[in-house]
Amino acid sequence: MRNVILAVITLLYPLLIYHGMGHFEPKWLALLLLAIALTRAVLSKEKVWLIAAAGAAVLAAISFFSNQALPLKLYPVLVNAVLCLVFALTLVYPPSAIERLARLSEPDLPASGVHYTRRVTQVWCGFFIFNGSAALMSALWSDAAWAIYNGLIAYLLMGILFLGEWLIRRRVKAAHG
Repeated sequence: MRNVILAVITLLYPLLIYHGMGHFEPKWLALLLLAIALTRAVLSKEKVWLIAAAGAAVLAAISFFSNQALPLKLYPVLVNAVLCLVFALTLVYPPSAIERLARLSEPDLPASGVHYTRRVTQVWCGFFIFNGSAALMSALWSDAAWAIYNGLIAYLLMGILFLGEWLIRRRVKAAHG
């Protein structure tokens, strides 16, 4: 149930902010950002979301005191930056993020699997850089572009990456027996 709540919160954030901008001042929406980030941090029990919540608190404070919407639209940029940092750190201090996930279902991962999961972790780092950059550009461009990119396109791209990696993984596993 906790994962469902986290998924709904994440999926709805851009739409809630976009809709809210037409009805409320940004400073009141800043409280929503703070509530969402804190809920995510508490429910996930992962340190990475505590870091994201601290960053969100800074964005929310800036938005609240300046009454500007831009800091609210920077939350997806922050999340991508934090995820990129976490994944990148696992490349420096192995095992990689994807290897850790792979070992949950396959504890005796062969060397070829370790190499593959390292590459996939690198791909995700690239995705987070691209996605965060696109989120930033959309935030600076227009409210509608931001909502469409962060509320729809980013999730479609993520789904395509998941599907593509799954298809490639099947081929790699078949090739390695």
